[in-house]
Amino acid sequence: MSIHTEIRGAAPVGHVAELGPLEAAAVCYLRLWCDSPGAQEQVRRDFAGTLGPVAGHQAAGALEDLCGLCARHGRRALMRHQPSCTCLGSDEACLANLIALATEGEREDALLIATLIVRADVAAHLMAAAQTFGLAIKRMALRLDHRGTVRPPRNLH
Repeated sequence: MSIHTEIRGAAPVGHVAELGPLEAAAVCYLRLWCDSPGAQEQVRRDFAGTLGPVAGHQAAGALEDLCGLCARHGRRALMRHQPSCTCLGSDEACLANLIALATEGEREDALLIATLIVRADVAAHLMAAAQTFGLAIKRMALRLDHRGTVRPPRNLH
C-alpha cells in the first residue's frame, strides 16, 4: 500500500513549463533543495546573490522550513522529481499551488491545501513558510527582470 501511495505522489500531472513563473521557480528550488547538501548551498548563494545576505538567508530559511515541515509532519512522504525532469508530479503541483495561493494572500484556500499536505495543527505554519518563500521568489523576479517574470534557477549541478 505505501508503494502505491508513493507512486501516486510522484505521478506526472503536467510539465513544469506549463506552470506560471512563480510556481515553476518554486518547484525548481524545491527539487534543488531536496537534491543534496551541495545543491542547498548553491540555492543559499543564489538567494543571497539576488536578495542580499539578510533577505537571502530569510528566503533559504523559509524553503528549509517548508521542506522540514513536510518531512516531519507530512501525511506521507512528499514525492518529487529530479531537478532536470520536465514532468510535474502531483505532490509538486500541490505545493506549487499552496505557494502561489499563500503568496497572493488567498489564506483560506492556501490553508485548505496545507491541510492536505501536513497535519491540521501544522497547516498554518506551512502556509506561513510558503508565503514567505513565495514572496522571496517574487522579490527575486523583480530584481532579475523588470517585467516581474521569474526565471527558474539555473542548473546548479
